[in-house]
Amino acid sequence: MLDLKFLRENPEIVKQNIRNKFQDQKLPLVDEVIALDAESRAAKTEADHLRSERNKLSKQIGALMGQKKIEEANALKERVTAQSQHLAELEKKEEELSGRITEIMMTIPNIIDPSVPIGKDDHENVEVERFGEPVVPEFEIPYHTEIMERFHGIDLDSARRVAGNGFYYLMGDIARLHSAVISYARDFMIDRGFTYCVPPFMIRSNVVTGVMSFAEMDAMMYKIEGEDLYLIGTSEHSMIGKFIDTILPEDQLPQTLTSYSPCFRKEKGAHGLEERGVYRIHQFEKQEMIVVCKPEESKMWFDRLWQNTVDLFRSLDIPVRTLECCSGDLADLKVKSVDVEAWSPRQKKYFEVGSCSNLGDAQARRLKIRVRGEQGNYLPHTLNNTVVAPPRMLIAFLENNLNADGSVRVPEALRPYMGGKALLTP
Repeated sequence: MLDLKFLRENPEIVKQNIRNKFQDQKLPLVDEVIALDAESRAAKTEADHLRSERNKLSKQIGALMGQKKIEEANALKERVTAQSQHLAELEKKEEELSGRITEIMMTIPNIIDPSVPIGKDDHENVEVERFGEPVVPEFEIPYHTEIMERFHGIDLDSARRVAGNGFYYLMGDIARLHSAVISYARDFMIDRGFTYCVPPFMIRSNVVTGVMSFAEMDAMMYKIEGEDLYLIGTSEHSMIGKFIDTILPEDQLPQTLTSYSPCFRKEKGAHGLEERGVYRIHQFEKQEMIVVCKPEESKMWFDRLWQNTVDLFRSLDIPVRTLECCSGDLADLKVKSVDVEAWSPRQKKYFEVGSCSNLGDAQARRLKIRVRGEQGNYLPHTLNNTVVAPPRMLIAFLENNLNADGSVRVPEALRPYMGGKALLTP
């Protein structure tokens, strides 16, 4: 969420940012919120004047009563009563205006970084760098569920009967591989100085609206019926929410945390052929990383975060590339975002396995997260990035480590988490 003062003083910058994100339907909101803000400040000024006047009159009434000037005191009391009624009306107006202003401000997108390429959607995202040589083997690579089925490692039919589409049972070596990847990712991040955390898997609505836009919330979140609770779509929601309404001493920055959680997502909309199996599902597990830092350090941390994911995938012999998200592909709270995509030798192209985002001070402003510095309090920047999210990551792992005979090689880094196994055999 933008600073209202910034919007008031820089309406054309805000409008151009909206155009850059191809959300022209939101342009009138800038003028609307400026008008509402002026009305709100005028109401506040009048209300403050009435409160001051009421205090003066109350003192005068007390003095008149002490002097037995009852008639004059009663006349002032009538004025105070009339002013109190008008003050109540003004306070109600202030509340209504404030609510409407906040509602609009929550929908106006954050100012994107100047380095973000301008484009309408993900088709205009820009490749930044490749890591590792993408290889297409001479033998045919089956669809990922077929590979898993050769190991008796997946049961979609039973999951469909139990929970419906978008769920799965992982079994045997494939289930163990799934857990091994999560455990390896946890230790990988701990070794890089991050504090491990297991957060709440449900959060309240004020945290939800603090960490994401209304559009994202509607598309992703499952609501618990009869409770002010939502199932998290990623542990970033809980982890940033951990700092809600707090003032952090500056010497406690940066906060660098890595968290494990299950994730639950509606995944609205139709999905293509390549999104069958375990590619796009309602339930999965993920290792995440988040940072809360000084504003001047957020660019440095942004580069460190996506590099962590690249390094982890390369340690498992999976080629990856980074993709800069264009303006139209950025969620409204994001300042800048880079996707990490893994190589699929079966599809002969890359596909997304993680996303690194810098949200500037937007989440901190919404959640009232502040830092106590030498020059006073200020808003920190928040960042998040996927370390690894199996079972989608398993698609890249199985395809890139599959042998011609159907066995799967276990990279050296993962073997301690697989009981020392170097090879999985169907």
